[in-house]
Amino acid sequence: MNLYPLALRLEGRRVLVVGGGAVASRRVPALLDAGARVVLVSPSLTPALRSLVDAGRLHWEPRRFEASDVDGAWLVQVAVDDRFAAAAVSAAALERRVFCVRADDRHEATAWTPAVTRHGPVTVAVTAGGDPRRAVVIRDAIREGLLDGTLPGCVQPADRPSSPVAEVVGGGRVVLVGAGPGDPELITVKGRRVLAEADVVVADRLVPGLLLDELRPEVELVDASKIPYGPARAQEEINRIIVERASAGLLVVRLKGGDPYVFGRGGEEAIACAEAGVPVTVIPGVSSSIAAPAVAGIPVTHRGVAHEFTVVSGHVAPDDPTSLVDWPALARMRGTLVVLMGLKNLPAIAATLLAHGRSPDTPAAVVQEGTTATQRTVRTTLGSVVEAAQSFRPPAIVVIGEVVGILP
Repeated sequence: MNLYPLALRLEGRRVLVVGGGAVASRRVPALLDAGARVVLVSPSLTPALRSLVDAGRLHWEPRRFEASDVDGAWLVQVAVDDRFAAAAVSAAALERRVFCVRADDRHEATAWTPAVTRHGPVTVAVTAGGDPRRAVVIRDAIREGLLDGTLPGCVQPADRPSSPVAEVVGGGRVVLVGAGPGDPELITVKGRRVLAEADVVVADRLVPGLLLDELRPEVELVDASKIPYGPARAQEEINRIIVERASAGLLVVRLKGGDPYVFGRGGEEAIACAEAGVPVTVIPGVSSSIAAPAVAGIPVTHRGVAHEFTVVSGHVAPDDPTSLVDWPALARMRGTLVVLMGLKNLPAIAATLLAHGRSPDTPAAVVQEGTTATQRTVRTTLGSVVEAAQSFRPPAIVVIGEVVGILP
């Protein structure tokens, strides 16, 4: 059977996704990136998908599929492993002449999802005659050429390690990979290559979804999302999963937003691996504490303005007895203060800084979902930041200091 390749323009068009598990978590981000109006039908969702619902990026119908759900859809993605349920969805789509992708049985689908890689404005999609493994091999070869500049139109990097994957591939180990602050192209070259070799990927909520869309079909994806102040999988369970899979001889990538060791609990996971005798490697990532302010036009240091910057976690209120932050000392500092995970406690944080001497006129900014297409920024003062941030939601970075007003 010969396929007719086609690129779909989905912006503003309704796309139906049936299923709320790991497969949907991999496929939905690419649909959202294309601007599709995604409607997801499933009795339950993974934490990662729930966070997209909470952010208003997709519509969720918390129930089982009904044939009328296909009405008005331009495309249907079936992300369930129940063949009978999947067949009912594809039958409804076929009756309405809507193309349908099936995760459970590509031969019963009317459309296939290719192996995809993205490099700036270039998107490469490979089908390889319906052989998903061959498609991934070809896709990865093309991606290597895009990354190292050997394909026409690419820029050759000045200094590239000869074989960064060789250090970590070999099975039976864990690699902690920082995925960067949100833009999928801000993961390091080394991190992306190791991700392409993974047998198991354990991913947090803040991981760029398009990276998951590029995983090999046979990769086990474990959604270890930690939604702020909501349901979370216990850290002990995450430790157990990565150690168990690695002990079975698999290459496990623990994929985290930002950097694994900047409030990412990577240290706890490295300790768990060490105690179990599992080799662990760390591939650093771009931290949102620096990247989010940067893309919002805020340098965290500037000559003659700030000779220091301090990054703190705001997930514990200043008056909480478990807090390890010396907030009064921070109030006396003249440098830049960057607060991660601090929206919930921002009123208490601002009040504490003001009470211990920081001027209410100190410039302040809030950057939500930095480096992504949905980034929002507000510039204000410390005295007004609580009111200015009322419509913001996590993930967001709060920056306090004179650097906020340096660039126009």
